[in-house]
Amino acid sequence: MPQPTAMKRSQFLHSLLVLPTALLLPGCNKSETGAGAAGAGKKLTIAFMPKSKGNSYFINCEKGAREAVQELGVDLLFDGPTNTDPAKQNEIVENWITLGVDVMAVACENKEGISGALKKAQEKGIKVVTFDSDTTPDARSFFVSQATAQGIGEGLMDEAARLCGEEGEFAIITATLTAANMNEWRKHIEARLAEKYPKMKLVDTKPCDDQKDKAQQETTNLLGANPNLKCIMAICSPAVPGAAEAVKQAGKAGAVKVLGLGLPSENRAYLKDGITQSVILWKVADLGYLALHAAHALGSGALKAGDTSFKAGRLGELQVDSNGAIILGKPFVFNKENVDQFDF
Repeated sequence: MPQPTAMKRSQFLHSLLVLPTALLLPGCNKSETGAGAAGAGKKLTIAFMPKSKGNSYFINCEKGAREAVQELGVDLLFDGPTNTDPAKQNEIVENWITLGVDVMAVACENKEGISGALKKAQEKGIKVVTFDSDTTPDARSFFVSQATAQGIGEGLMDEAARLCGEEGEFAIITATLTAANMNEWRKHIEARLAEKYPKMKLVDTKPCDDQKDKAQQETTNLLGANPNLKCIMAICSPAVPGAAEAVKQAGKAGAVKVLGLGLPSENRAYLKDGITQSVILWKVADLGYLALHAAHALGSGALKAGDTSFKAGRLGELQVDSNGAIILGKPFVFNKENVDQFDF
């Protein structure tokens, strides 16, 4: 579909929205509220993209985003790869540029790989925020972050050290080796390791492509190749139950500790059974909620470059740092004693 030239972007979007549903781009599902009003310029159209639609983590992000949609009265386009696929993310961004959306909120799988498409969106007058995982700073206006990368990385390393008595071998299961946010966390994990825990050793880092079954297989391989392994640190949500299942099947529950970043609901049984010791995370729905509020504020002009604070609905006023990062809050440790207090 060619880029509109003569007509205004809002008029072009209106012409698309009144077409039959079957003619819309696949996977771009409008919210049920007021598509016509969006075309008339009365609503912002915000496009929201996770790293992968099938990941429970991002399903919860979407729930929070849709809560914000109801509060703000915007139109929402939600789409993303079925599995982590940087090329598919670029393709979706290009489609959204053609549609002429007002704002994009994107969780970036490949930091540099998506920057070109996002810069193109900005050149066309589309505002861009990232969430969960950032792109290059010149390809977005603001980044909605779960917590600081340093706080997450140090929190993971400190908890692993506590579980291992500050000595022994451990391994990391990540989503992909190109995931920008996880690479930042790993940088801080390794810095904390070098700084504070000389008797601990990181023996390997394996990707699971955001798939539980692959995380289980990679953990099984690690256990076989490293008989002295004391801990698996899984830093994407599908990897935590995958690693736990591998440890359980190997008969090493308790002997090999499991911790990581994941949802309480997906790890409750493993926590209760003593296979997983700690799950570190934040309120995931709140991350999606905050990303939508930031996108709306940016699109409406309520949030501008240089602002140092930002009010995000029920989350209240949050700080914006000099790099344009809006921080949700500190990570929280879930364990078998407190996990039943949480239902996400």
